[in-house]
Amino acid sequence: MTDEHTRQESEENQDLDAGGDLREQRLRKLEDLQARGVEVFSDPPDKTFTSAQQAYESFTEAETGEETEEEDKPRFTLAGRLTAKRDMGKSVFADLRDQSGRIQLYAKKNILGEDAFEIFNLLDIGDIVAVEGPLFKTRKGEITVRLEWIRLLTKSLRTLPEKWHGLTDVEQRHRHRYLDLISNSSVREIFRKRTEVVREIRAFLDDKDFMEVETPMLQPLPGGAAAEPFETYYAALRSPMFLRIAPELYLKRLLTGGFERVYELNRNFRNEGLSRHHNPEFTMLEVYQAYGDCRSVMDLTEELITTVAQNVLGTLCISTEENTVDLSRPWERVRYHDLIRRHLGEDWFDLTDQQRRERAQTWEITTSPEMTEVEITQEVYEKTIEPNLINPVFITELPAPLVPLAKKCRNNPETVDVFELVFNGQEIAPGYSELNDPLEQRQRLLEQLGVETVEQAEEGQIDEDFLTALEYGMPPAGGMGIGVDRLVMTLLGVDSIREVILFPHLRQKSG
Repeated sequence: MTDEHTRQESEENQDLDAGGDLREQRLRKLEDLQARGVEVFSDPPDKTFTSAQQAYESFTEAETGEETEEEDKPRFTLAGRLTAKRDMGKSVFADLRDQSGRIQLYAKKNILGEDAFEIFNLLDIGDIVAVEGPLFKTRKGEITVRLEWIRLLTKSLRTLPEKWHGLTDVEQRHRHRYLDLISNSSVREIFRKRTEVVREIRAFLDDKDFMEVETPMLQPLPGGAAAEPFETYYAALRSPMFLRIAPELYLKRLLTGGFERVYELNRNFRNEGLSRHHNPEFTMLEVYQAYGDCRSVMDLTEELITTVAQNVLGTLCISTEENTVDLSRPWERVRYHDLIRRHLGEDWFDLTDQQRRERAQTWEITTSPEMTEVEITQEVYEKTIEPNLINPVFITELPAPLVPLAKKCRNNPETVDVFELVFNGQEIAPGYSELNDPLEQRQRLLEQLGVETVEQAEEGQIDEDFLTALEYGMPPAGGMGIGVDRLVMTLLGVDSIREVILFPHLRQKSG
């Protein structure tokens, strides 16, 4: 079934800001229909509906059987939006679109009836209708519904954008996603695929005996990540609250409680900037496995993503707008320090901080005198190395200050037993051997705050209940998180996070 057809349409659709006169015309049509006794916002009929795709498939199957008389052909009831009309005088062709696709309608006065035919002629592109009739094939070979009955369900008071062939202005597409979905089949397909990705993630983890859980979105303390939270106020408790920046600390409490394999597909909120790769409200998958470690969740992550890609896309070779990403296993694993030396010079870690700043300047990267060796290195890595990592690579053994919730490596206490999965130039998933020593965890949190004692920390900066949970004993565990929006971006080959979020956050219009 072809999704887009060249159509000679009965009305020229206008830009969103120029539809006032056309809206008035439609309001007059609405009054005309009401004067004829037509209910313009009616209830659906008590009938069994067939989708456009199902109707096509039924006709194809029927063609392989014996020829049936016209009166014996099955009648189908469909509902959807009119997207084109072609008036032939005593007959009218139209297109009906539902979630499954498009199907052609054929209305003839002597079949539909004079009154119903006149009403059908008053309908506009964009109106939502229910129709009924048998299927036939036109001389041009197009499967079509011969209308015997029609009911207007919803009168559309505004015209569809740009001649139905697509709302193309990016700003309008994101601000008016409903029009984007009506107009652009490729956009609808992206969000269908996104749903499939999430469904496959759940199926994979459920099959491996992980339990899906839910943890609070409103939290008294923001924790589990270094990010600026959104603040709110809980009037009933007379208490400030925060939208969560991560569910990590609550999921680890569940490990202490005895749930050994848990995951959450969660919404996180971070009060930070907007960009092609950042939305302040986003979807994360977090997974925790007791008696696992960094390597076990690395294996799990690799298997999960390749399984999802194969099941949803049927391939492990992903074409994006700029690159081709090969997800074939096994994925490269490289230590952070080795990667830095490979790209920034074998002598990088032998330099002074001033020499590192000067070398960073040659790549047009500005660093401040207050930045530490770790901060300078990470800044250069994020600007020069990460964007050029196209095929999947696990970067392991990161500097300890970057990840305060992970165990230190036994072979080097200045690094932590973690990975960052990067492909298509962006981080997709971090994973850790989780720190379960409550004494060391407290010390790490104090270091992160830049203080030496709990008394020096401000009230609410340290989650004492989480530390208490660790003191009861959390089993050794591996944990990882996947940015679902970024994963979908890469798998579906789009270059902006706004293309995979139905209603992305946008800057307010001025004026």
